[in-house]
Amino acid sequence: MKTDLNYVKFQQFRSGESKLVEGGMIVESPVMLFVNGELWLTFMCTPNQLDALALGFLYNEGVIDSLDQVVSVHICESGDVIDVWLVQNAEKPKDWKRTSGCSGGYTAIDLYSIAPEFNNGMSLESNFVQKLVERLFESQNLYNKAGGVHTSILTDGDHVNINAEDVGRHNSLDKIAGKCLLDKINVPRKILLTTGRISSDMLQKSARIGAAIVISRTSPTSMSVDLAEKWGITLIGYARRDQFNLYTHPSRIIESGQKEVYHAKRSASP
Repeated sequence: MKTDLNYVKFQQFRSGESKLVEGGMIVESPVMLFVNGELWLTFMCTPNQLDALALGFLYNEGVIDSLDQVVSVHICESGDVIDVWLVQNAEKPKDWKRTSGCSGGYTAIDLYSIAPEFNNGMSLESNFVQKLVERLFESQNLYNKAGGVHTSILTDGDHVNINAEDVGRHNSLDKIAGKCLLDKINVPRKILLTTGRISSDMLQKSARIGAAIVISRTSPTSMSVDLAEKWGITLIGYARRDQFNLYTHPSRIIESGQKEVYHAKRSASP
């Protein structure tokens, strides 16, 4: 099986001087997904939690809705093939859309056909959002060893229920969805945090997972803001330990008496 990190030697320059050092480098590997014996696509991923990655991808794409529809998941000994066999026939999409970003993923979902439902009664104090951001940073195990990897966590507000890391931000959310299926995790409220940019496809995966609040260390895109408004998702970006930007559905975030919440209001195009 493949590992998460490779150790390499390299020249490190500091203050005009160099030395030979050895350090960890995050692994990016092609892994093929076969469904009912047919090759569907090749993930470019960090080769861990591969069963969760495959099942989460199929769940987020709407191919499966539960583990009851899965006969078996087999990862080959070399770690570069995942075989998934389902109870039902599954037609491979004829037109995969390439998702945004370097080493982006694939999707066949029509984003504007989605109508997710969330518990709109959920609310968080603004200073608690910052505590959740701290938990995200604390969950960056691979990142702390080598950098170059995205971290995503699913939390109910009390515990970090799932932690997933991958070179692909899309893959990290698929791994979370897959772990929900494999470990039968169904918490009453779901908050998703990620170090990755929230594009429209990332928001779709978050909606499918059931997260009513989505928090990113970096930015959302304009399309993800539009979809979050439509779907009823509270979308937060540029989250740090001392501030964050609130883009949609602000009623879920209660100010804590501090000036760390910025509700971004978009101006209409001229």
